[in-house]
Amino acid sequence: MGYMEELRKIVGQRPLILVGSVVLIINEHDQVLLQQRTNPYGVWGLPGGLMELGESTEETAKREVFEETGLHVNDLSLINIYSGKEYFVQLNNGDQFYSVSAAYWTKTFTGTITVNKNEALNLQFFSFDHLPDRLVKSHFKMINDYMLKH
Repeated sequence: MGYMEELRKIVGQRPLILVGSVVLIINEHDQVLLQQRTNPYGVWGLPGGLMELGESTEETAKREVFEETGLHVNDLSLINIYSGKEYFVQLNNGDQFYSVSAAYWTKTFTGTITVNKNEALNLQFFSFDHLPDRLVKSHFKMINDYMLKH
């Protein structure tokens, strides 16, 4: 059981502040890897997730990317930290949280792309000018911030 699940047993559905990381994995064709999520079903987003106790945001990014994609990422570069009232989330089960997300990018990755069926329906590289319509709103902002700098 992860940190968040243990914490939820104590606090119930009250709002929490949760820290996580996401990664823009850019291939040699200047495309970004997105995952089509199981929750919310069918919505596309960046690979990443929530921090466990004792992790840095970089360690969280590397662990989550491996768990969700089968890829090992290196040479992470920070895009920005995203937080504030616009990052409030209420899940279908009633759990509430404010996310603090470190967004990174990298072009350095190894391994074979493998879909974690517990978290994703599909993994696919997309060109920046042809992103899917159903994309996590905050991840769209992170992708745009990356594009403004590159």
